[in-house]
Amino acid sequence: MRAPSSRLSALVIPGLLLTGCSMAPAYRVPTSVAIPAQFKEEPGWAVATPSDALARGAWWDLFRDPVLDDLERRVAVTNQNVASYRAAYQAARGLVQVQRSALFPSLTGSVSGTRSQTFEGETVTGGTGATTTNTGAAVSRYSLSIGASWEPDLWGRLGNTLSQAKASAQASEGDLANATLSAQGELATNYVQLRGIDAQRVLLDRTVADYTRALTIATNKYNAGTVAHSDVFEAQTTLSNAQATRADLDRQRAVLEHAIAVLVGENPSTFALAPVEWQPVVPEIPAQVPAALLQRRPDIAAAERRVAAANANVGIQKAAYFPQVTLSGSVGTNSSVIDQLFRAATSLWSLGVSGAMTLLDFGARHGAVVQARAQYDQTVATYRQTVLTAFQQVEDNLAGTRVLAQVAQRRTEATASASKAETIANNQYRNGLVDYASVITAQTAALSARQTEIQAVIDRQTAAISLAQAVGGRWTDQPPPSVPPAPASAQE
Repeated sequence: MRAPSSRLSALVIPGLLLTGCSMAPAYRVPTSVAIPAQFKEEPGWAVATPSDALARGAWWDLFRDPVLDDLERRVAVTNQNVASYRAAYQAARGLVQVQRSALFPSLTGSVSGTRSQTFEGETVTGGTGATTTNTGAAVSRYSLSIGASWEPDLWGRLGNTLSQAKASAQASEGDLANATLSAQGELATNYVQLRGIDAQRVLLDRTVADYTRALTIATNKYNAGTVAHSDVFEAQTTLSNAQATRADLDRQRAVLEHAIAVLVGENPSTFALAPVEWQPVVPEIPAQVPAALLQRRPDIAAAERRVAAANANVGIQKAAYFPQVTLSGSVGTNSSVIDQLFRAATSLWSLGVSGAMTLLDFGARHGAVVQARAQYDQTVATYRQTVLTAFQQVEDNLAGTRVLAQVAQRRTEATASASKAETIANNQYRNGLVDYASVITAQTAALSARQTEIQAVIDRQTAAISLAQAVGGRWTDQPPPSVPPAPASAQE
């Protein structure tokens, strides 16, 4: 079979030496969005020194909560929305492999064997009129052939198609990273709110106990004839309202617990988070210069890669103006004896070239190029808008973290004052110096102050989470991992 193989090589190898040109415009990342030297809401921000204690990308470690840490790591693996984006990314990688294969020749092979025989005793009349009787002998035939075809990328259509597939796969990778970051941020927000409700429940349990004692005092004073019956009713009203608020906290906690279950890919019917002692940790977010956003935010990276894909598509459409050339060839051999198939003197080979070109399409190709260029302009606008939105989100959350820190400080001061006023009012009521209306007013103010103090901490934690998402969820100079780990079932 050496001779046919040599002939096939004579077809394929010279074709590989052919080179083409690309019709796509030279790609440049859009740079018309002005990058400021610093953020308006936090002028002191500068490049942060990476913390060795902070795992790469594990921004939630700043909360120092092992339960949150475990839940966050599960999101990247078992969240079904993330799994959908992971599958889309794997599909995009597969398409890259398909488009890359188009740059190389395709080889086909076929082998066949037939055996034929006429019925024994059949009379056959020859061309001379003589007749013979068939003895029923069998006739065998074997054949083997190999063919090759290749389209040289003369106008860059195949190369640009591959470039487009690569850029689209990278954009899909960015979508996956962005979906993971979004799910992790949503989980962290739900988690700190749930823990805040746990703190509220502890507060309301203590408040209900205090109001129960206040009702007992009012009842005893009424039985002693020192106060009116209305004091008892007012005390009971305050207690019942506190109990109702406490019961509603259970509902709110259940809703958040169910949301967390879905985020980690579990059935809410079987998922539970046990209450723990509240840790009002508000992380200090390491600072970053504005330009770092363009490298850290996965949605910005995905938008830029879509610009590159659209740029390559312009070249694909422009290549349609030129002919499509295909080289082909084949070699084959056949024999009636299988052990002589590879030594048979009878063999066939062929070489061929074909070309196809649209001569008249009434503007279809021109329209396709115009469409591709317009789609490119659209992706550029989307990229710029994504960058502007990213800076808006950072500025919003910088302002939020700064202002909410001041709010929390004032809430703490208000709680301290309200608690002192409540204590004074209760003591004065016991001594008969004020009526029960003064106690209710002090109790209501104190409870509201304590609740808003807890909420202020939750707001600060939520703002820190939003800021973490706004800067891309990373505070190290290390590049992010290419893709979150897939579950074992997906890898299999």
